[in-house]
Amino acid sequence: MKTYINAVLFAALLSTVSCRAQEEAKVPADVAVAVYFTSRITPQAVRDIYSKLEPKLEGRIAIKVHFGEEGNPNFLPASLIEALCRELKATLVETNVLYGAQRSKTESHIALAKRHGFTFAPIDILDAEGNLAFDCQLKHFSKVYTGSHFADYDAYLIFSHFKGHGMAGFGGAIKNASMGLASKEGKRFLHRGNYPLYDQSKCIECGICVNGCPQRAITLNPLNINHLDCVACGKCIADCPEKVFSAPPTYRDAFLERLSEYAKVITEQKPMLYINVLANISSVCDCFSQAPKPFLPDIGILASTDIVAIEKASHDLVDKAHNCGDAFLKEISVSGKRQIEYAAELGMGSMEYRLIDIDTMD
Repeated sequence: MKTYINAVLFAALLSTVSCRAQEEAKVPADVAVAVYFTSRITPQAVRDIYSKLEPKLEGRIAIKVHFGEEGNPNFLPASLIEALCRELKATLVETNVLYGAQRSKTESHIALAKRHGFTFAPIDILDAEGNLAFDCQLKHFSKVYTGSHFADYDAYLIFSHFKGHGMAGFGGAIKNASMGLASKEGKRFLHRGNYPLYDQSKCIECGICVNGCPQRAITLNPLNINHLDCVACGKCIADCPEKVFSAPPTYRDAFLERLSEYAKVITEQKPMLYINVLANISSVCDCFSQAPKPFLPDIGILASTDIVAIEKASHDLVDKAHNCGDAFLKEISVSGKRQIEYAAELGMGSMEYRLIDIDTMD
């Protein structure tokens, strides 16, 4: 990966976003949450930005990553996290996906991870042996399900690729800590009832949705989605050139709020730190084998102790680089900002942040 933005222009971008965040928050710089930034997207940069976070993770450390679907060109390369993983003597962790793919079964999931270069540390699929449930009393959930191996670790680093997502608008730390750490049972509850809508009159029967659906749930002539097979992943929304599919408005905010609630419950169980990588920023997530090319140049890496602040800062940088108020709404007609707003309402962190460029620190 390369960072394409001109250094002078990017410095101006960074300054503008940082100042705007503080002005919008109307708080002194020493009160706003620190979000660290580097424009370098290298293994050393990952180590450097982690070193700024306090307190450090201790004990048996898990790094939550995404191993990338077979054929996906945009997922973060294994080499990016390798040095830090070795330094922390960490285990790479994931959960199995709900839809039919190699990442839906533990053995093939691990095999895929190794083919993608994740060979330098132990790999643990957290729900390989079932669920671990946490009780809660929230708007959408009274119980949250992660994998039974979740309890085997003392602390977690949530290492996230910040990019678009057909149903969530974007996927970053909140989605990685919620859907990414949910067991299959948890994923079913997160997606429940969130089936895409479609407008038959717009369909030109190009077949892109049929060929791209990981569940083979879509048929044509007439267009139909089989709800018995559909897992509401949203790939059809992102893929369709005619914008035939859309997220159901009655469920859209509910789905985003569900993600934040799952993240809240899970992140409260263990010490966690967050790193977001703003590179290969495509309109869809890394679960799809035929992901489109990035719509923006690479931006950099962010890190924080605060999941809300890092998501807000990441989205602000992407919006500024795309010269609009909501880059993902512009690209895929879905806004994910309710994830961040609701997470703040839940007390998960602060939307008031200051961006600290570690490349210019003394």
